[in-house]
Amino acid sequence: MKVTVLIFVLFLTVNIFGQTDNNLQAIAETEKAFARFAAEKDTKSAFLEFTAPDGILFQPNPINTKTYWNSRGESKGLLSWQPSFVDISSNGVLGWTTGPWEYRPKGKDDAPVGWGEFATVWQKQPDGKFRFVVDIGISHEKAQVDSVTWKSFADAGKETNERGISAGDSAAGFFELANKGNLNIAYKNYAASDVRVLREGKMPILGKDDFLRELKKNKIKVAFAKRSVFFGATDLSYTTNSYTLTRADKTIEKGNFMQIWKLRGGKWQIVLDIFYPMPEEKK
Repeated sequence: MKVTVLIFVLFLTVNIFGQTDNNLQAIAETEKAFARFAAEKDTKSAFLEFTAPDGILFQPNPINTKTYWNSRGESKGLLSWQPSFVDISSNGVLGWTTGPWEYRPKGKDDAPVGWGEFATVWQKQPDGKFRFVVDIGISHEKAQVDSVTWKSFADAGKETNERGISAGDSAAGFFELANKGNLNIAYKNYAASDVRVLREGKMPILGKDDFLRELKKNKIKVAFAKRSVFFGATDLSYTTNSYTLTRADKTIEKGNFMQIWKLRGGKWQIVLDIFYPMPEEKK
């Protein structure tokens, strides 16, 4: 099965390497300010304030953030979160965060009833501020949100991609392998050794070895949508699309996914992989 890949490259003001730490810090502080805004005002106002004009959420299908939140009424519920991981492109244009979240339906004095992990892609806007372009997440058992300290890759913002290697062209091999039934081989060949994997109902899987063991144990097949669109900046790129997962017992799960790809030593690798399943149909 042939997979079509389209690539959109973000060309904005390029920052020198000395600005990498500053940009990492800026994204982390923006994520924290986003969560603080939600706590001090409300979740709806926070999402409307910190989204890019074309930012999307998955609910579970993609929808423009402003369209989604403007259609909702006010709520006392409090969504709390913190970044545990931050990464940035070498030109300082594109970055991403991930970390734990929890939800209190009646506000800050209420006990949390839901927990999970989020993944957010941030893009620098013409005014120099970071605003999110994609927000997606999964739920799992109780997780710690308070006192989370973020970290990043040692090679964050280090790859210049002088050869102009395309993430989309590289990823085409992954999707073709996966769609031919070679999912384990696809991830073995293209996932980074320190990949972060988010799956509904499970705590984050950290590292390729643990993820491959999970795949081998569960024996699943995944068909990805034939047409994939990549948005990228120098050494960092992301794609979102739909998938169909078939388990060993023949049950089927459909949903949306996001992958973040990072260029390392001239090779594009998956550093974040998240599946967001559609609700099961009622019989």
